[in-house]
Amino acid sequence: MWMHIDDVNYTKASVGVAISNLPTGPFNYLYSKRPHGYDSRDMTLFKDDDGVAYLIYSSEHNKDLHIGPLNEEYIDVTESMRKILIGQHREAPALFKHQGTYYMITSGCTSWSPNEALAHASESIMGPWETIGNPCIGGNKIFRLTTFFAQGTFVVPLTGVPDLFIFMADRWNPADLKDSRYVWLPLTVGRPLDHRPEYSFGLPLWSRVSIYWHKKWRLPYR
Repeated sequence: MWMHIDDVNYTKASVGVAISNLPTGPFNYLYSKRPHGYDSRDMTLFKDDDGVAYLIYSSEHNKDLHIGPLNEEYIDVTESMRKILIGQHREAPALFKHQGTYYMITSGCTSWSPNEALAHASESIMGPWETIGNPCIGGNKIFRLTTFFAQGTFVVPLTGVPDLFIFMADRWNPADLKDSRYVWLPLTVGRPLDHRPEYSFGLPLWSRVSIYWHKKWRLPYR
């Protein structure tokens, strides 16, 4: 288990690692550290098809995202690291892979207030990453510009249902954080982008990532 470790003033800005023989615990806490020597705040893990896992975290006071592989035991980072989305002030990274392409949903940095999500795509997990727009569809304009009043946290593929994922998000309640809720919505990959470039210059023409608003929905039956 990897986690964000911090103090009340957000000055520790570290990751923590714990291990267990079972996902339900009990866990043995190993240590906390600043990965690669940098501050780490919002973070996530992604395990690729080849078994290599990666740590992705907001760093340098949320100015950049950093990404790098873990060691074979998954309990520490390696020396390899790359800075991505440099100077774009993105946080809450949520990665997934579709037909060999890597995608990522991120949030802007507005503390507990919701903001516009952006989707990004890359042919290599280490980058470069290209921003491909706001993935939110449905509801009203305010909903789409605030990620449905939520902040992304993870994307889960639906086994056996091609092109369909679950977008998982936190709906923060700043007045009572312990009463914050979750928003789970269907996410698809496959539609063309809303605005295709007039000239591609040999660059990939990414598929659109779409997160659909529903007050209520159910998983498709197979």
